[in-house]
Amino acid sequence: MKRFDIRTTDAGVVVISPQGRLNMTAAPILREQLRELVEAGSTRLVVDLGRTDFIDSSGLGALISGLKTARQAGGDLRIAAPTAQIETVLELTNLNRVLRSHDSADSAFDAR
Repeated sequence: MKRFDIRTTDAGVVVISPQGRLNMTAAPILREQLRELVEAGSTRLVVDLGRTDFIDSSGLGALISGLKTARQAGGDLRIAAPTAQIETVLELTNLNRVLRSHDSADSAFDAR
C-alpha cells in the first residue's frame, strides 16, 4: 500500500499530505498513518489537502477518526489547503464546524 508523505514543521507539527483521491482505497491508509503518528507521540497533526482532488465518506471518516485519536491523546488535527471540491463537501456535511481549515499546513497551529 502506498503511504502518504509526512514531514515535521519547525514547531513540531506533523504534516501528512494525501494525494489524488481520498476514497475507500486511500482512506484506510490515512487512518492507519494518523493512528501510528499519535501512538508514536505526535499529537499535533495537519492533513494537507492541497494535492487531494476528491474526498468521499471514507475519506471524511478517516479525518474524523484521526481527529478523535489526536484529541484523546491531548492533541488536535487540523486540515490545510482544501480544494474547492473538498470545501464544498465539508460544508454540505457540516464537518467544516469540526475540522478547522487553514490556508497552509505551516500556519495551521499558529495562535489566532
